[in-house]
Amino acid sequence: MDDQTETIIGLIGVVTILAVGTLGVYGFASGYLLESAGTLFVPTIATLAVAAVFVGALVGLGARSKRWRQNPYW
Repeated sequence: MDDQTETIIGLIGVVTILAVGTLGVYGFASGYLLESAGTLFVPTIATLAVAAVFVGALVGLGARSKRWRQNPYW
């Protein structure tokens, strides 16, 4: 692949991630912030917190790894 193809693929990836994030924020805002969530609000916030801690832990473990760029794929 040439540099232009990699740039286009990267741009498509970034736009896709932004679109999914935007839809997620919109869904959360319309479902929980604008309407009363009632009894499901606390479990939802707890689930989001646990997911954020889990993803952060995985990122931390991956960033501290000494082999993360030694894979022949890179």
